[in-house]
Amino acid sequence: MTKRVLITGAGGQLGHELQHSVPGGYEIIPLTRSDLNICDAASVQDAIDSYQPAALINAAAYTAVDQAETDQEQAHQANAVAPGLLASACAAAQVRLIHISTDFVFDGSACQPIPPDATPGPLGAYGRSKLAGELAVQAADPAAVIVRTGWVYSAHGANFVKTMLRLMGEREELAVVADQVGTPPWAAGLAEALWHWVARPALTGTYHWSDAGVCSWYDFAVAIEEEGRAMALLEAPTAIRPIAAKDYPTPATRPAYSVLDKQASWQDLALTPQHWRVQLRRMLRVFKDSNNG
Repeated sequence: MTKRVLITGAGGQLGHELQHSVPGGYEIIPLTRSDLNICDAASVQDAIDSYQPAALINAAAYTAVDQAETDQEQAHQANAVAPGLLASACAAAQVRLIHISTDFVFDGSACQPIPPDATPGPLGAYGRSKLAGELAVQAADPAAVIVRTGWVYSAHGANFVKTMLRLMGEREELAVVADQVGTPPWAAGLAEALWHWVARPALTGTYHWSDAGVCSWYDFAVAIEEEGRAMALLEAPTAIRPIAAKDYPTPATRPAYSVLDKQASWQDLALTPQHWRVQLRRMLRVFKDSNNG
């Protein structure tokens, strides 16, 4: 029997990848912001009643980290209120909920991979709103899965990789922060993992996901430049200069350390971890093919 899955945030880069990686046996209902107001309880309930899904993947979020500092109410509505409404509706209808959260719920003071049960301590409005969303989901639907991730990129949508490629095509030198460390996941790999969670209803609770390995934003930029030139996405070399985060001030304070412990995810989903640089190379091939198509 075909199982129906609702995808909120279908217009984003993760939503795009979820739609292009649907396993056999699933029918998807991709919902963008214009299709469903997830901040409205009646609209959420109507969607659950109308589509009667087996599962819902909530990939919708307010992700403008810096803007959230001055737009806290909108961030709170999308990241805290809406997940609670989705969780309540899913719990009442026995719909499996997979909710996406972020490494920004942590303060970045760790010095080794952060386990899912580590104590949160968000540094800014965005992280606080996402943590509030996690708590709302846990309270309304204890059977839900919360998947924390960060540094997500894709061939589609706006992200660090595409921004770097554009800037590298325009400039001879770039300065990139070298003292913030994490692991960038390709959204296609994250989407594949999420489908594995959908297929394993016995799994509940909070998990972490990214690709394997560790890098700074500077390391990431260097890899993008090297891989970009190897694939002829960039014509001329760009010098990448490492700088400290204090030399690139932003409205929101970002965690210095965002390396998530993914061991439980890899084990419970029976997935072999892929190194972030291997995944970057795969994404750039997709990006090149899509631009040449």
